[in-house]
This record gives sequence, structure tokens and C-alpha cells, in this order.
Amino acid sequence: MIESLLIANRGEIARRIIRTASRLGIRTIAVYSDADAAMPFVREADQAVHIGPAAARDSYLRHDRILDAARQTGAQAIHPGYGFLSENAEFAEAVIANGLTWVGAPPAAIRAMGLKDAAKQRMIATNVPVTPGYLGEDQNPARLQREAEAIGYPVLIKAVAGGGGKGMRKVDTASDFLAALESCRREAASSFGDDRVLIEKYILSPRHIEVQVFGDTFGNVVHLFERDCSLQRRHQKVIEEAPAPGMDAATRDAVCDAAVKAARAVEYVGAGTVEFIADASEGLRADRIWFMEMNTRLQVEHPVTEAITGQDLVEWQIRVASGERLPLRQDELSINGWAMEARLYAENPSNNFLPSTGLLEHLRLPPSVRVDSGVEQGGEVTAHYDPMIAKLISHAPGRRQAANTLTHAMASVEIWPVRTNAAFLARTLKHPDFLEGAVDTGFIARHLADLVPSTEPDERVLQAAAAALLPTGAQEPWTALAGFRLNAEAYRLVSVEVDGRPYLVTLDPSRRKSCNGPADVVFVDGAAWPFSSPRADHASGSHNHADGAIIAPMPGTVIAVSVGEGEKVVRGQPLVVIEAMKMEQTLSAPFDGTVVELKAMSGAQVTEGSLLVRIEGDQ
Repeated sequence: MIESLLIANRGEIARRIIRTASRLGIRTIAVYSDADAAMPFVREADQAVHIGPAAARDSYLRHDRILDAARQTGAQAIHPGYGFLSENAEFAEAVIANGLTWVGAPPAAIRAMGLKDAAKQRMIATNVPVTPGYLGEDQNPARLQREAEAIGYPVLIKAVAGGGGKGMRKVDTASDFLAALESCRREAASSFGDDRVLIEKYILSPRHIEVQVFGDTFGNVVHLFERDCSLQRRHQKVIEEAPAPGMDAATRDAVCDAAVKAARAVEYVGAGTVEFIADASEGLRADRIWFMEMNTRLQVEHPVTEAITGQDLVEWQIRVASGERLPLRQDELSINGWAMEARLYAENPSNNFLPSTGLLEHLRLPPSVRVDSGVEQGGEVTAHYDPMIAKLISHAPGRRQAANTLTHAMASVEIWPVRTNAAFLARTLKHPDFLEGAVDTGFIARHLADLVPSTEPDERVLQAAAAALLPTGAQEPWTALAGFRLNAEAYRLVSVEVDGRPYLVTLDPSRRKSCNGPADVVFVDGAAWPFSSPRADHASGSHNHADGAIIAPMPGTVIAVSVGEGEKVVRGQPLVVIEAMKMEQTLSAPFDGTVVELKAMSGAQVTEGSLLVRIEGDQ
């Protein structure tokens, strides 16, 4: 068994690995950047080594600094977690060349499955069904567009070296193809250092089904059943569950057998996930499920598989890397109950899901479900890394019970002043179509109007905020005969400002909700509502572009500026692209005019609300 383990990652997954390793009596070593010095995973490891500045390219992506940390601390093995270097074959080879144990897939398997086009060619040779598309070497835009037209719109452009939803664009019409291709290539080059793409037929009723596989060095390969990851937004998974709703035994056997066949084709060792896309227009059928790709690492959503199988997948990784056989045979694995996972992100659904950063002055996560989190109260969410605050995982005998448990847990989340998607997740989990299992990758886009919380506070919020503004000792309406009326109930009118807007509230004792968080915030169903006494100079907080000011909607890095001062622009023309937390936001001209002021510079860091461009209208 490995005796000392360096975790080449951060946040939630670093804590997750530390937890299992410590239980097994393994000494743990963390590495951290400037931005992460005060993070919990640094404190919880037995030893921690600083490896560089906040930017991942200068710290968590630096092979040399991580290997130096391993040598410095006498680490025996390196676990890469997920993301960063987890699917980097060169890093895996460097770890092995330095005499260390690599707790991950063999470098040859990473390479074989790392490029989507080559992986699909290998699967075709292995008789694993793949999605129709173009996998050719000719990357000329005109050739790619011809192939897209031959496949038939809609199509999906995907980065050959992509993963995690990055470098992927759906294209509905030929007129949109070249612009989508350029955007996809730019993102692919930035994220993976490779701008090559492939073209796939876009399935109109797609389900994202993936199978957890595990192999050892003795040639044994098993699957731990499937997960459904169809609830996605912008190709990023939001809610995952296991098993997949509507999956019958025969289809499960076919898909899981195909996944094992795919793993055997590359002599796979360790934890991996074989991802499939299913045409669910007629339910899940084995002849309508195709191989998409293989992720040669542990997945973010691995806890749902742990829940239904009762296994610790990180422990399996460590044991296999230590040279042991797989802990269980295929016939010893079974499905027990239903599990769901929701990803709690630092983002504002009411503002187009833009990232939210800052100090977590108040953070309460529910004790009723499993919570895997990388942060704690008093910590900070920065723009440098993924915006996930925590994963909440429920497990119950049935699907509806698991959904209800997770809904209640998500509704009890309290976080401030960082904005989160907790209320959005709670609404999604209790949506009637979701509860019926009518899910596909278009579910969120289709129901977005129902899922995004209202920007107007409901009566529960107003009652709680108004009551909290009363002086101490005047909380009950009869105190000092406040609001007294002869032969009628007492009442009290309270003026209150909630989330920047004024309201006049008639207090109703039967509906009153106490403020259980900060003194100036009400939490209801996962949403946070700041309140205060009305300001005399109250004005709407909403911003419009009537004055031609283009304002940064989120903190981040300017990655593209497509105009110059004095240049004429037309309505809808892209001006500036900002990137933060793996997300691009394009800001466009609100009307025809001239750029009279340009503050944005490519590569510059900007804060939310800062002026980027000012346009003077033609009229």
C-alpha cells in the first residue's frame, strides 16, 4: 500500500482524496498557490508546499514545481484528482520517470482516449458504436463547413482535445457555422493548446449516459453501472444521478458491456468513465446509444456511484495504483437505491448565470445530505478557478425520494454575499418533468423561465425583512399597542428596501419568517435577499445602455478586444470578450454609433461594474 501521497490538485477534490487517504493511514501532501494559502485542504493535509502564483498555468499546471514538491516531501505517489493535469500523459510519464507511483490511468491510455477523433476511430475498430460525424485531418474551415452540411444541421463542433464541456458549440444553421467554429477554436486553443475540431451530428433529444469503469494491472476490468448526466447548461453538468431513469436491464447490460470493451481496448488501469450519447426520442434503447469519449480520470460526479454501490472509488484508485487487484468482481457489485448530486456554483442565475466572487461571509450547508466542499465560512471565491462551492449528494431507496431529499437540502443553503445557484437547483429538482424522469440535455434551456428564480421577492421574504427592521421589543404587533385598531386586528406598515427596491409591507404575524443568517439578509428556498431601511436617494439598480456605457458584468480577464477608439460600430457587433471561471462573456454594441472611449485592454483584469467601452449613438 502507498504510504505517502501528494495531491496535485486543490479545493473539493483535494479534501476528498485527503479524507480517504487519511482513513487508510497514508500521509498526505497538499500543493497550493498564492490564492489558496488559507484554503481548508492546505490545513487538512499532513504537509503542504507552496508552488506559485494564483494563475493555474503558474502553479497547478507546472509539472516541475509539483515534482519538486514531491521530492522535497518524500512523497511516494501523486494523485492528480480531476481537471488540471489529471489527463496529461506527459505529466503522468514524468511522475513515473521520477520513480513515483501515478494514481491514474496509464499514459498510453490517456493518449489513446485524449483525442476524440482518434478515440472514435479506435472504438469503431473495436465494434463500439459511435456518433455519426466527421473525424478527418483536414481542418480547413471550408472543408469543415461542407462536412457539416453533409451531416445535416444541427451539428456539434467539438475540440479534438476537449473535455469538461469546453471547446464545444452547437450550430443550427449554415450561416452560424464559421462564427461558431472560430469561437470554438479560440476556446480550445486557450484551454487545451490544440484548436483542432471534429463535427458530430447533434442529437435532438439527447441523453448523456456514462459508465464508471475500473481496471487493474492484472487485466481485470469491471463496471460500476451507469450515471445520467443529462441535466446540463452550456454543456456543463448541473445535476447527475445513478442509475439512469428509464434504463432497463437489457439496455444497461449492452451499454455497460460496451464500456468495458472500450476500457479493455486500451488496456485501461484505474478509474475511468466511458461517456455515451443516447437518442431518447423513443426512450433508452441499446441501438440508439453511441460512444462519445472516455475520461481517463475520476469524475466530479463519482459520489453518486459510490452511494449506489457502497464503494469508495478513491480507495479503489489507491489500491490499484499500489499493485493490488480490484477489490470486487463484477458479480459482487450491485445497485442499491438511487443517488443524486447537484453542483452548487458561485454564479447568479438571475444575471445570466454570470460568476460571482468574493468573501463567503456567511455559509451554511445542510447536514442532511453528503456535502463535498472545498470552502468554508470566511473563505474566498476567486476568479482564478472553477466556481463550484460544493457538491450536495442525496441517497434514498427510490428516485423521487432522492430528489425530494436533495430539494430540501438545496433550499436550506445559506450563502452571502456571494450569489449562488441554490434556488435554481431546488426549482430544477422539484420540476414535474424532472420528477417524471423526462430529462435530456435540453431540459434546462427548455424550462429556463420556470427554473430561474424571480428577481421580485415573494411575501415570505418581505415579511421577514420588514419584521427584522422593527426596533427590538417591537416585534409583536400588540407591543405598546402598535398598530392598534378598535375591534380589529393590529397591523403595522413597514417600509423596506429588498435587493435594492422599495416595498411597503403590511406585517402578517401568521406569515412571519425569522432572519436566520446575517442581520441584513433573508434566506428563502436557497435564495438570498439583502434588505435595509429605504434610502431617500433610492434609484433602480438595473443598468441600461442608454448612455452607451458597456460595463463589465463580472470580474475576469479581457481576452479579446475587437474595436478601436473612433471606430464605427453597428448594433449587436461584438466589442469585448471577458473570461472568468472557464466562462466567456461577449459584450456587444447596444446600438449603432462610434466608440468614443475604450478602457478595455486584452489581457487586463477587470472588476465587476468597471467601464470597458463607451459608444456615442448616431442619433
